[in-house]
Amino acid sequence: MAQASSNKMFLKVPKLTGKSPSSYTSNMNSGKYFDDLSVGDTFETGGITLTEGAIIDFALTHDPQPFHVNRVAATESIFGGIIASGFQTIALTFRLFRDTGVLTGTNMGGHGMDEVRWLAPVFPGDTLHASVTVEVLTPSRSKPDRGTVRFRYRTYNQNDVKVLSMTMDHVMARPK
Repeated sequence: MAQASSNKMFLKVPKLTGKSPSSYTSNMNSGKYFDDLSVGDTFETGGITLTEGAIIDFALTHDPQPFHVNRVAATESIFGGIIASGFQTIALTFRLFRDTGVLTGTNMGGHGMDEVRWLAPVFPGDTLHASVTVEVLTPSRSKPDRGTVRFRYRTYNQNDVKVLSMTMDHVMARPK
């Protein structure tokens, strides 16, 4: 297996939200509540650029398939080079949405994800951004302080090629 590159930067992150990391913990109630959302609401994220080192580092720990970690094997694969793990793409997509602030202080967890589709490979140097749309709102029958929001995540590269589509069910707080 190839070693991770000496580039220790995990990600090149263009301004995602303009907030410093400490603001995510100091302003815990700035997100959207269940009742603030409507079916069809769509949120656009900032972008995040993957380096080859970031792809290899993630894959060595979580998904060490040859086309994620070995330049020679990746070149000989159907992809023609190193690509990001689909699981890394999911994690980064969630990170991008989280960084919008929509979930800050109001997301209580999740019930799962469905309809995961990896539609195109993600290569080193690709900059991902996402569009997240509210599809279904289901108030809890037994717990009036929350409801479930089904979000449709769509992730695109810098050429607006869709690389990932999935739904995720988030348990969101309702205002007190």
